Amino acid sequence: MSRSKTQKPLQTAIALALASLGGTAHALTTDPATTGLRVAIEATHAATHNADPARADASASLTTPSTATGTALILAQAPAPVGTSAASGTSTASTASDTSDASATKAPTATLPVTTVNAPAESLTSPSVAEQKADLFQTAGSVGFVDADTYQNTYAFNLRDVLKDSPGVYVQNRYGQELRVSIRGSGIARGYHVRGLEILQDGIPTNSADGSGDYYQIDPMGLRSTEIYKGGNGLTYGATTLGGALNFVTPTAYTADAPNQFRLEGGSFGTVRASAQMSRIFGPLDALATVTLNRADGYRDHDKGNYAQINANVGYKFSPRVETRFFFGAYIVDQQLPGTLSLFDALNHPTKASTSAVSGDQARNTRTERLGNLTTVRFDVGQLDIASWVIHKSLYHPIFQVIDQDGWTYGVAPRYTANLTLAGMRNDLIAGARFFGGNTRADQYVNVNGNRGAQTLGARQSAYNYEAYFENRLFFLPTLGLMVGAKAYRDVRQYFDDGGVPGDLNDRSTRAAYAGVNPKIGLLWEPRENVQAFVDVTRSADVPDFSDLSQTFGATSRFVPLASQHAWTIEAGTRGKLDRVAWDLTAYRSLVRDQLLQYTTSSDIPASTFNANKTVLQGLEVGASVDMFKNVVATGDRVTLSQIWNYSDFRFRDDPQYGNNRIAGVPTHVLRTTLGYTWSNRFQIAASLDWVPTGAWVDYANTMRVPGYTLLGLQASYRIERGVTFYVDARNLTDKRYVSDFSTVTDARTANTAVFYPGDGRSVFAGVRFAF
Repeated sequence: MSRSKTQKPLQTAIALALASLGGTAHALTTDPATTGLRVAIEATHAATHNADPARADASASLTTPSTATGTALILAQAPAPVGTSAASGTSTASTASDTSDASATKAPTATLPVTTVNAPAESLTSPSVAEQKADLFQTAGSVGFVDADTYQNTYAFNLRDVLKDSPGVYVQNRYGQELRVSIRGSGIARGYHVRGLEILQDGIPTNSADGSGDYYQIDPMGLRSTEIYKGGNGLTYGATTLGGALNFVTPTAYTADAPNQFRLEGGSFGTVRASAQMSRIFGPLDALATVTLNRADGYRDHDKGNYAQINANVGYKFSPRVETRFFFGAYIVDQQLPGTLSLFDALNHPTKASTSAVSGDQARNTRTERLGNLTTVRFDVGQLDIASWVIHKSLYHPIFQVIDQDGWTYGVAPRYTANLTLAGMRNDLIAGARFFGGNTRADQYVNVNGNRGAQTLGARQSAYNYEAYFENRLFFLPTLGLMVGAKAYRDVRQYFDDGGVPGDLNDRSTRAAYAGVNPKIGLLWEPRENVQAFVDVTRSADVPDFSDLSQTFGATSRFVPLASQHAWTIEAGTRGKLDRVAWDLTAYRSLVRDQLLQYTTSSDIPASTFNANKTVLQGLEVGASVDMFKNVVATGDRVTLSQIWNYSDFRFRDDPQYGNNRIAGVPTHVLRTTLGYTWSNRFQIAASLDWVPTGAWVDYANTMRVPGYTLLGLQASYRIERGVTFYVDARNLTDKRYVSDFSTVTDARTANTAVFYPGDGRSVFAGVRFAF
């Protein structure tokens, strides 16, 4: 692809962003009743944001942790003309009261003591954690929320460290930041990267246009929170895949824990990481940037990784009703690949690398740049959010061959939300549309010690997606709401093979299109405050990506037409908190047609994909915690016991080859227990136990499975002084040898079974965090 062509998507996306920004600029409004207050709030918050931490601590008792950096409104009753507002001097009393108060103007006036009340600074494009939770848990379905504060004082390197305590989310490490995330069977057999999940950052998609993607651009140190939408509950952002959506929300200057943060960490396997974050507010303008640098030799041979991640955003308030925010990200990844091993080597020689990984100097090196914009316009009724984005990614990936790709993804997504009243009943509406496309140059070469040899493939991949969706929640009773919604979509995949290489002389082009409608209906019941129950039925659709459609045969690749995957899912559950007990329980059952499954033919070649006929995915997602003791040693301390249990019963259904066998890839039971002690925000210590009683099947014929395992961990942190925290994170204390993940095969009796990734051995990490 020529340079001029590759620039067009960028120009298109920038034009869309500027068009949305320019269009909303005409909607600037100035509300005389609020302008003065808004300026006062912003000025006060700017002062607070740069003030002595002692002042922030003095008022912390009046705020929640998520709003500790909020504005401080000074409410003082000063002498003022009766019948006027002390803030503006405008008339506030009725005519009758004016008459009655007239004689009181001569009376002595008293000045009350100054009272300081903390209130969160409002940003249209940057909701507070409390606002996020309130919106999220109005969903009639299973959702989850992770506050970044829960892992701030640990060595949070990848998404397992973020999501490990979320019921229903199965996350396993492979190497570096490469891992497998599966929700309700999404990507259950995927040997690499993303399958069946939509990954969003600040509500803006990060997946490539064909649905593929990875997790390297998500920096745990650059997050404020994570929203988990399981299955069809991702409809609120237009996602209707089997696994749902993960929305990673980055902080802004309004939501950051402190204006300045810095952390330095180190530990096992030659690990060193430094991360810094700075944020400022200048009147209507705010800005934040997070930079993280990480290098590690890795647990295994040929496992060295170097990561540089930058996330930044700049927001501007044109008025109380119009705001825009630009997001910028740059991500550099240089990761050596240790390869997969046989089961014997994985358990007995876990640190070794595969022979082919070393001889081919296998690696995954990426350079990614991301630019996004979110412009929000608030009307008298409702709010319009217009998101636009462009992502450039280059990949140099020497494995069985050298995969050399360069591509662009771009899109625009308007979304309207409103809280309405319909016949006296509360009615919440979400309606949106999305267009996003992408173009990738995909070349392959013979791998000569990690370098390009003779070219074996020259191809171009294009994907275009057209979507419209809505979700409506009608509370026909004060405590009972009906949710209905649907998404209509049309997705196009185009593959161009330029030919002209040995074994692939002729050029050819292939096209596949997928379309449909995915409805949703559900009920949400809130019998009392902080207690909810729900039931819903959704339809999902997963369209094959180019990793599925472009499969390897011999020395080259070919386009293989596959059907899209469809499923009907019913779920029922409850979540809530009563006194010391909190819970999140969901049961689900999915009837799937044409499930996209994969099997490995060689440890060095990406797995091939096929459509299974009928499958059934069902299970339980259980999370619970109880404050067992309070005020044990000091006032306000507590001992908390938490439990996660994921039960996954995934099977073929009357398959002509596999009958009713279990689908390989995910263990039936995964449990995690945590016992922690917390004393205010000064001292925390927690012991964790990860238990997989019986390992997962490796093959669809159910002839081979990995052993179960138990891992012990210990984490502790202590706030040495205001703004300075020291922490230690110890993992796999017994140095257990186990299999963390693997690629699936059809029948282990005949297939190559060098498909296993050993889990990391004993490790200890320590760090210090400064916030000021």
